[in-house]
Amino acid sequence: MSIVRPFRAVRPAAKYADKVISLPYDVMNREEAKEMAKGNPYSFLHICRAEIDLPDDVDAYDKSVYEKAKSNIAKNLEDGVFIREDRPKLYIYKQVMDGRVQTGIVGCVSVDEYQNNIIKKHEKTRVEKEIDRINHFDICNADTEPVFLTYRDDKRIRTLVEGYMNANSPEYDAKTSDGISHTLWVIEDDALVKNLSDLFAEVPALYIADGHHRSASACKVGMKRREENPNYSGDEEFNYFMAVIFPDNDLKIFDYNRVLKDLNGLGKEEFLKATEKAGFTVTDMGTETYRPEAKHIFSMYLDGHWYKLEAAPSIIPDDAIGSLDVSILQENLLAPVLGIADPRTDKRIDFVGGIRGLGELKRRAESDMQLAFAVYPVDISDLLSVADNGMVMPPKSTWFEPKLGSGLFMHEL
Repeated sequence: MSIVRPFRAVRPAAKYADKVISLPYDVMNREEAKEMAKGNPYSFLHICRAEIDLPDDVDAYDKSVYEKAKSNIAKNLEDGVFIREDRPKLYIYKQVMDGRVQTGIVGCVSVDEYQNNIIKKHEKTRVEKEIDRINHFDICNADTEPVFLTYRDDKRIRTLVEGYMNANSPEYDAKTSDGISHTLWVIEDDALVKNLSDLFAEVPALYIADGHHRSASACKVGMKRREENPNYSGDEEFNYFMAVIFPDNDLKIFDYNRVLKDLNGLGKEEFLKATEKAGFTVTDMGTETYRPEAKHIFSMYLDGHWYKLEAAPSIIPDDAIGSLDVSILQENLLAPVLGIADPRTDKRIDFVGGIRGLGELKRRAESDMQLAFAVYPVDISDLLSVADNGMVMPPKSTWFEPKLGSGLFMHEL
């Protein structure tokens, strides 16, 4: 079963919603966050990236940053920028990007189900990144940003959600500067809230699409609160964390591409021959941009030309991880030919989200890098299969768009 329960959200008053909403905390650096929030005292970046309100010499992970976020939340509540719901509710959150719609339920999910792998993961987390959000959530006494979850589509849930949307006006309907629409319905019908919770109880598993560090951090805060409250009942808010839960059929995963600093000491022709020897058919596609059109086909940019690389069947393993294109590229070309043994730590490789387009790969290969690879996007079914088998995706495998808007709802602990 999957627990999805209502909560008393702290959220913007309707007239402030379009000013509050921001990108998530982890998609920009400090300078970019400060520029994005410039002239907008309501931006949620003043909470999720509160270092922008402190002198530049204050470390972004100093306790004063989290205390500033906490005080900013309190001030927004006092000033009426934020409101607190009168009772626990669920919410419907719809995003539209380039005409594509994804619609999910906003609710709270269980720390225990995360611990017991009913909420399934597909990435490893880094302790230093967890510590930041642990401190942020703990000191703010709130999950300030939701985790992005998915599940295998259930027509019964979809029918209830679409029926409510069609019959009721949204609380917010805002478009951000990146052209993405964010629409939120507050479900005031308690019977519908119960029906949705009951249907989710029949969903075998939820899957983390994006937000592994946020979910791990929220759970560790929950464990900390349990230690501080040894007589806890299990019903306290710290036993749950906030999520937006989308059906898998609504989601799109973009490619996550690679750029390389050099050819590992090889000349161009020598490298192309080594690529063929590694098991790839290499076709020069000329100067026109080439995008891979299917799994196991790659696009490569080198010295002003695009190349089509097609993996031979002999180098495609018959397993969920090994057959991923990022694995095929890493195991057959990046590691043995280009010397990238560990893409997590090697400074000669960088990663570019597919949302930025192939033009960005070309630009990087012609500026600070030399070589670029574009991969065919991972399918959502691949991600679910990896998670179902208790395995971990290779680093930088998936890029989800649109990102969840931050600031539309918070969950107090």
